This record gives sequence, C-alpha cells and structure tokens, in this order.
Amino acid sequence: MTQGIETIDIAPLFGPRSPARDRTDAAVMAAASGIGFMAVRCFPGDEWLTAAKRAQLLGIFALPDAEKQKLLRWNFDSSNSNVYRGWFPLQPAAVSYKEGIDIGPDLADAARVSVADDPLCEPTPLPAEATVPGWRAAAADYYRAMRTVGNALMRSIARGLGLPETVFEPYFEHGISTLRLIRYPLRDPKAGIDISGPDFTVVHKGETRTIIGREHADSGFVTLLAQDGVEGLQARNLAGEWIDVPPADGTLAVNFGQLLERWTGGRVRATRHRVIAPKTARFSIPFFHEPRVDAEIAPLPLSDAKPFEPFLYGDYLWDSATTFVEMSGIKHLRPPRGSRIS
Repeated sequence: MTQGIETIDIAPLFGPRSPARDRTDAAVMAAASGIGFMAVRCFPGDEWLTAAKRAQLLGIFALPDAEKQKLLRWNFDSSNSNVYRGWFPLQPAAVSYKEGIDIGPDLADAARVSVADDPLCEPTPLPAEATVPGWRAAAADYYRAMRTVGNALMRSIARGLGLPETVFEPYFEHGISTLRLIRYPLRDPKAGIDISGPDFTVVHKGETRTIIGREHADSGFVTLLAQDGVEGLQARNLAGEWIDVPPADGTLAVNFGQLLERWTGGRVRATRHRVIAPKTARFSIPFFHEPRVDAEIAPLPLSDAKPFEPFLYGDYLWDSATTFVEMSGIKHLRPPRGSRIS
C-alpha cells in the first residue's frame, strides 16, 4: 500500500465499462482502502480548478461585515433563524482559525422544498446578487459539478466493493450535500491569544507550525476539496506520519468519511487530517457529498463486515457535526428522528 497520495485521472469513470474504467476503479479502491486520501483530475467541471475560476467563488469573502452579519448562523446571531446553513465568523480563541459559509442543495435547485422542522434541510441564507454580482450562478454551477463527481466516485466505490454500481444511489436522491467556502487568515499576533501550547502548535519537518484546522476525520461519505495552491493540508498515512496533500491546480483532494468507513465494514478508510498555517492566508473549498436526511443506513451485503444497528443519516450527521466549534451550542435544536445511533 502506498504511503503517499496518488493523483488519479478519473475521466474513464464518466464513460461506459472499459479496461480503462476497470483500472481506474482499482486505483480508486486502492486509495480508499489504503491511505484513505487521493487527488483526482480530468473530470467534468475541472475547469473550475484554476485561480481565476476559484476567485469567482471566493469573492464572497470580500463582502462587507454588515452583509456577512445577515448570513450568520443562529449561534452567532440569535436574531437569525438559520442554525445549520450560513456564515460562521473567526473565533480567535479556537484552534481552528477560519471563517466561511456552509451552503446546501437549494443553491443549485432553488425549487427544492425545505423540511420546515428540520434544520438540516433549512434554506441557505445567501448574499444579495447586487452585493457580489454573478456569485450565485458561479457557486450553483460549481455545486452541480461536484455533485456529478461525487456520484461518479460513489459508483466507482460500489464497483470496487463488488456491489451493483447503483447500490448507493437511492440514498443520495434529494441528498443534503454541503458546499463550504473557507478562509484561513494569518493569526493576529496582537490578539492576546497564547498559541504556544501543544493544542495550537506542532513540529513539522523540524519547524514549529501553528495549527489552524484541528485534526479530525470527516463524518460523511466523501469530501471533494479544491485548494488554492497554498500548502497546509496534511493527512496521516498508514505509518502514522503526517504528510502534505499537494495543492495542485486542476486537481481535487479526495478523502473518505466515517460514514463510508462504517457502511463498508472498514473496507474504506476515513483518514484523519489537519491544516497547519502557511506563510500567507489560505482558502479552501470542500464539498461534502452526503445522502438525504432520512436515508436509513444499514449494513451492506459484504462478507465478514461487522453488523451494526441501522440509523438515520440525519441523526448521525447532526450528532457528528455539532461537535465542531463553529456548530457549538446548537445540538439541542434537533432531537433524533428515528433509529438510535449505536
């Protein structure tokens, strides 16, 4: 098993079965079951992975503070009703030093009906068109492109497991995938925050570096991450070493989530990762490919896979997501809706 992160040309995944697609499936499965990280290139929508195109999406960070205030989640501004979607501001005392916005599927499908009593299905507060012209259309186009890539990888994983390639598709109809835009600024040394302790710093290649994204594994199915060419993202390899994830243009960094690891009986690996501070501000654009909120997750027909009690994806996601600092104080707002999490 490789200890590095492989870059895979996934163009064959968008065509019919062929020897090239079989080889690509094998490469995807090797990465998923090995280090749990890979980079992919050559797919529909990859034209977004240039500095000029990314700038269209990241233009939202130029909004005036007064406009960002309108998008804040309830836990940062209790006069706003949105609790899961929306803006999260910098929190100077937190290890994870970032601001950004979480956007739901209504961005790409404005006709999508929200479930009024479920915050996981709430509408996303979005900036007015006049404040950042063209941003909504660009972000919606990017969302749809990432959904297409996520679906192709989903079918590839199914084939790699020896299952029908459509086995996951019913779970993702009306899925609640999230597009997140993140800015990691440089920490202000005058902010009065002691960042000298082990929670905030690590030694990497002999140099003390500040952590700006706390170590974690993603909770969902698969994450597609567009980076901005600035280093900082690291993954833990099979030897327990932290290795850099290359931020190359034209590629997406892909990692697999804890849901998929559990669903596949551990055949797919959810890799822990973190972000250490670069020398300049860093932006990233993760897309979390996720099932619908009421999808019941039950064991797949895989030999030797450990059984588990079925659970609803929405219950699982809420329990997982509300442990992150930007979601603090909202866990009580959504009681479990169905099968217990075990």
